[in-house]
Amino acid sequence: MLGAGEVAAQARQDREPPNRRPAAVARPAGVGELLDQLSAAKDEAAAKGLAVRIERIWRRSGSDTADLLMSRAVAAISGGDVPLGIELLDRTLALKPDWAEAWSQRATAFFTLGDYQRAMLDLQETLRREPRHFNALAGVGIIFQAYGDEKNAFAAYRRALAVHPFLENVRKSVDRLSPNVEGRDL
Repeated sequence: MLGAGEVAAQARQDREPPNRRPAAVARPAGVGELLDQLSAAKDEAAAKGLAVRIERIWRRSGSDTADLLMSRAVAAISGGDVPLGIELLDRTLALKPDWAEAWSQRATAFFTLGDYQRAMLDLQETLRREPRHFNALAGVGIIFQAYGDEKNAFAAYRRALAVHPFLENVRKSVDRLSPNVEGRDL
């Protein structure tokens, strides 16, 4: 699991200039600038538009075959055949092991099955490839919260909001957890 120290280390890495990032982080062209704009967005409408553009980029692997497998996996999962979706995502990852979004989608599938451990492992793989993947950061928070680890859930949610400040459900979770994690005013 991603511990508090790893969350903090990842946050430091997020602030490093792109040319100082580890070579393992393969980011599609232009997404870094869009993520910067998203984190600085002043209103929800602008943030939503940027998030849609970012997610559209993340959904493209550069391989027609991998993209087709991913679309079939998402359709299978949406249709209730999660095991088939996972199988298709396994094949997708065999073709494109550095595709962060494929790891993220498989994490979602494992989460749907209640396999939080495998979901967390896939979220860690997602974040190795795209440290500012706001959906993966939110997923890490959800899993920590499911395990009752409010401190690490809070940290993951805060990281997600640092990237995408208008994630409403994440904001609500931070507000709910804040008194327990940061304390209450007397």
